[in-house]
Amino acid sequence: MKNLLLFKLFKTNLDRGVTVPSLIFILGVCIFSVLFPEQVNSVLNIIKNFIFINLNWIYVWCVTIFVIFLVFLMFSKYGNIKLGSNDSKPEHSFFSWISMLFAAGMGIGLMYFSVAEPMQHYSSDVFKENHFINRAKNAQLYTFFHWGIHAWAIYGLVGLTLAYFAYRYRLPLSLRSGLYPLLKDKITGKWGNIIDIFALCSTFFGITTTLGFGVVQINSGLDKLNLFPDTGFIYQVIIVLVLVTISVISATSGVNKGIKILSNINILAVIILLLFVLILGPTVYLIGSFTNGLGNYINSFFDLTFNTHVYEKETLPWFYNWTILYWAWWISWSPFVGLFIARISKGRTIREFIAAVLIIPTLFNFIWMTVFGNSAIWLDINVANGALSSLVSDPDSLMFEFLEYLPLSSILSYLVIGIIIIFFVTSADSGILVMNSISSQNAKNTPKWQMIFWGVLLAVLSLMLLNAGGLQALQTMTLITALPFAVIMVLFAISLMKALVIDYKYYEKGISVTTIPWSGKFWRERLKQMLSYETKSSVENFINTEVTTALKELKHEFLNNGINAEINIYTKPLKVEFEIRHKIVNKFLYGVRVSKSKISDQVVSDENLPGMDRSIRYFPKSYFGDTREGYDIQYFTKNELISDVLKHYERFLTIVSEESNEMFVSSEGNDGE
Repeated sequence: MKNLLLFKLFKTNLDRGVTVPSLIFILGVCIFSVLFPEQVNSVLNIIKNFIFINLNWIYVWCVTIFVIFLVFLMFSKYGNIKLGSNDSKPEHSFFSWISMLFAAGMGIGLMYFSVAEPMQHYSSDVFKENHFINRAKNAQLYTFFHWGIHAWAIYGLVGLTLAYFAYRYRLPLSLRSGLYPLLKDKITGKWGNIIDIFALCSTFFGITTTLGFGVVQINSGLDKLNLFPDTGFIYQVIIVLVLVTISVISATSGVNKGIKILSNINILAVIILLLFVLILGPTVYLIGSFTNGLGNYINSFFDLTFNTHVYEKETLPWFYNWTILYWAWWISWSPFVGLFIARISKGRTIREFIAAVLIIPTLFNFIWMTVFGNSAIWLDINVANGALSSLVSDPDSLMFEFLEYLPLSSILSYLVIGIIIIFFVTSADSGILVMNSISSQNAKNTPKWQMIFWGVLLAVLSLMLLNAGGLQALQTMTLITALPFAVIMVLFAISLMKALVIDYKYYEKGISVTTIPWSGKFWRERLKQMLSYETKSSVENFINTEVTTALKELKHEFLNNGINAEINIYTKPLKVEFEIRHKIVNKFLYGVRVSKSKISDQVVSDENLPGMDRSIRYFPKSYFGDTREGYDIQYFTKNELISDVLKHYERFLTIVSEESNEMFVSSEGNDGE
């Protein structure tokens, strides 16, 4: 009995080929970073500096390609393709969807850098020769650049690719699925494992470092408000234990409960804080500077995008430590954020996905950075006499020092701490969810202890690194991993484009105009049908007799030719299906169901339309396994119905037999369900 209880308690669906190597690498890097923080960080910095100095053009070109590619897709004919079957609906409301992707995508960083980054650009020695007005404009411009469309294009490409292959091709929601058109069934082997190991390690490192810095900022804020006596390690332990526990509870409750609720609360709290600072700060100046800054960003967009500062050697160190570091940071975070965005985006069209992911968070970031960053610069010039500029080397407390110059500073500080805490929890719980998903190959039902395991591991290792000063080494390792993943992301774009071309051809491929057959032989009977007003019961009778008889006869003939077909009959609502299973994206399915439509009052009252005495019209409508739009088949005879099914089956065979469509042939994860 005890053994059975233990088995149930520790039952697992973790994939050993992904989880074991990932844990060995994660623990190895973290232990070395704890035992030898300075030495490890020194070695990793040498590697990072070599990459940033000699290979920075790779980041510039890759990020540029991602932006251009997504904008192209948004305005192309592929924009109407859904992330799922053609009749799928979004699982989350638009507000909840945006709230969750925003919380996962930016989170603590938005609070940490909203004052610190603009102030650091403003105070940088690189721009010290400029007039203070130009320095303020540059601070806003480069902050917009680093937190704008380019950052969200990185997240958007990964999220779109994974959502497309997961929900359109029914492959696992995993990074390996993004390379399916290139690797085919090899994604289930060692190559797929390597990609997922990379994703799991990158996600863990990114979340650990971000949460570590978040803990320091929370601790600084609590110390500022005299809620904690100091910023000692013991208080950081308390913060981590409490918040990771909440994160685990949130993650185990699922996306629709904990994560969605916290994200919705947080976005509302963020908007309230934003409005407070906007109203209490230099309001007119902020509105004007936002307008000016947005125009400056648009005018400078292409220059910023392609600028490698190769002719401005004095600005190169700044370029490496800011723009290139940001591109590497966003890329290193994209496996986690992309997977999470993909998880919540089923049912959206490609156009809707790209427009929402690129534009809405970008505009909000611009407003947020303007309100906080420009307020800080204005206060530094006009009120603080440079006091805020002198604190740029202490970004942990800069936000709270900035709030001291506003009315109601204590209330605002409490609100900031609350928002950082919720951002901490939403980043951690979505990270736990994603890591569990990667390590279990996106299993639908996983034991809760796995979520607890990833949460405990996050807490323990982040505290060890905080105490030993090893977080910087882990952050450097994360930045280094961005280079190979940038190349993988380019392959994602190639895979996605290849799949979309075939997808569009598959679903748009027509059939002969004689699909709706009518020889004219029974024209008198058909005229009577046209002039009669079908009731629901008469349509059901037609399906139960004519349609079912035709499909059964066709099934018998297929069986004579060595092909197994099934007839599926459902009663509520009534529908009958002719099904042939194949290991392809969509099994062949031809169905007929009862449909209804509303009739115009003018038509009902027209005396020259006999039988139109009710406002609802019932009719039998066809539908297909690939969710193309069906049509009214009420005038078909038995032989015409059989002919119609065969024409669709012929179209189906033509499509799947073409060599260009070979990626539609499924591996075990795609059984034509």
